[in-house]
Amino acid sequence: MALCNRVRSEIFNKLGFVASQRSNLQRSLISPSTSLASRNYADLPGQKKEKKVKIPKALYGGSGNYASALYIAAVKANAVEKVESELLAFAEAVKNSAKFSEFTKDPSVAKDIRVKAIQEICGEAKFSDVTKNFLVIVAENLRLKNIDTIAKRFVELSMAYKGEVKATVTTVFPLPPEEEKALKDTLQEMLGTGAKVYLEQKIDPSILGGIVLEFSQKVFDMSIKTRAQQMERILREPVNIGNI
Repeated sequence: MALCNRVRSEIFNKLGFVASQRSNLQRSLISPSTSLASRNYADLPGQKKEKKVKIPKALYGGSGNYASALYIAAVKANAVEKVESELLAFAEAVKNSAKFSEFTKDPSVAKDIRVKAIQEICGEAKFSDVTKNFLVIVAENLRLKNIDTIAKRFVELSMAYKGEVKATVTTVFPLPPEEEKALKDTLQEMLGTGAKVYLEQKIDPSILGGIVLEFSQKVFDMSIKTRAQQMERILREPVNIGNI
């Protein structure tokens, strides 16, 4: 309980946390690049034009644009969770196979061979059309080497779509179950009932003690290491004798 009170105090002091935080987590910030987003990977001939899908979280860079474009197609196909599962499975397969990983990163492989291989893999895995069409385009554009990053960016959008907020707490030792639950409940209360908190624990002895909490693209460093560094900087500052 003391840990949660310290976390609550630290966050409120730094942010002046208000109720609007809940809506900010779900607000659409940007649209992906036109060249990618305007292409609906799930469209079928004669399909009616659907309303525009808003991106729930701002993502930047090439991988962010690809993830955003896939998100739009997945939402229109009502298959966000299925596409997320398939994309993560594909990314995991790439990481677990040295030969497959090398294939995805080799620019000398002819486009038709690369595309045919992806089509066959998706067919055998029984991936949805949304995922299959997306991976084919990624293969055509020589972006398979970035599939792990694209998958991680897509998971961020999927979590926002489902109203989930990922929080990472770093400590020297694993938190006892009761403290983990209390911290999660505290974050849940602060973010509101519209968000579901997913708490991930990381162990890092180098922080010496205390905790480092990360969520919603914010970092709250309450570690002993950082406190000690701050104190060291203060002690190193020259003393103005005239003010003594």
